[in-house]
Amino acid sequence: MAIASFELASELGQLLLRKKCSITTAESCTGGGLAYWLTAVSGSSAYVDRGFITYSNKAKQQLLGVRSATLLQFGAVSEETVHEMALGAAKAAGAEVAVAISGVAGPGGGSVSKPVGTVCFGFAVQGKLSTQRLLFSGERQQVRQQAIDHALRQCILLLTEG
Repeated sequence: MAIASFELASELGQLLLRKKCSITTAESCTGGGLAYWLTAVSGSSAYVDRGFITYSNKAKQQLLGVRSATLLQFGAVSEETVHEMALGAAKAAGAEVAVAISGVAGPGGGSVSKPVGTVCFGFAVQGKLSTQRLLFSGERQQVRQQAIDHALRQCILLLTEG
């Protein structure tokens, strides 16, 4: 997986440079893993200024402006929350691209409506917003790595289409 992550991050970096865009991350379940791979690429300081690890609801509210009503009604792992996380990160970082990730990586913490492996993604790409909810399988680290790779692939797709 590590080779794939680096290759995806490299491809995304080249795309960001060509489009003259910067990127920021708002990560919960991936704990900074996405930012790690983005910055593993030499020269990434040209498009990465900062990222946010907002593991707690308090951090999501304080750093990204996620509304307490959103967290109460939908929970931290929801498309509504990652939507607000992505918007807040883009605004706070002044970035053209923002990726938000929140999920249940396991082994505990799952529920009937949000089983282990549930991950929500929010993307703010050049003013266009989108969200996704996916279910990954595997152990904690596998879920986290799949989420990181999906986020990288989706950013490439959204920037290519846009």
